[in-house]
Amino acid sequence: MSCEYCSTLIAQSLKLKIKIMEVILIQDVDNIGAKNEVVKVKNGYARNFLLPRQLAVESSPSNRKQLEERMKQVKKKEDKMLAEINSVIAKLKEAPLKLGAKTGTSGKIFGSVTSLQISRAIREQKGYEIDRRRISIAEEVKEIGTYKATIEFGNGQSAEVEFEVAGE
Repeated sequence: MSCEYCSTLIAQSLKLKIKIMEVILIQDVDNIGAKNEVVKVKNGYARNFLLPRQLAVESSPSNRKQLEERMKQVKKKEDKMLAEINSVIAKLKEAPLKLGAKTGTSGKIFGSVTSLQISRAIREQKGYEIDRRRISIAEEVKEIGTYKATIEFGNGQSAEVEFEVAGE
């Protein structure tokens, strides 16, 4: 077999025309794409798997318009959420939180300050409900003083909040 023979076989197989179809994914599909993505797949895969299971819809002009409209709505929601997150961050950075803790005579705290206590302080002092799992404290708080905690809001948004531990 020569290379010329191989190249003619490849050329003949390309002439068979494997039908390709464009679809808009409704849900994430492994090894294909993410939700609201336009992808090209083989005709049989689309007709026998994606469309019957309602994982995708055919990419027609009306479906493309609906996709664009959905994407605009999602973008608008994200912008609104981002503005709200930025206002919360600004409010949290205004003044440090005040936390009370039982201390000994040397200024050491009995136990330590946890993210749950910071979450409660934010709720009581600032009026925002923040899940304790989103709060991380860089260093252990075992003494009276000023410390910093990081709050993750998602989408790459985070804020560093100062809190002051005082003895009760």
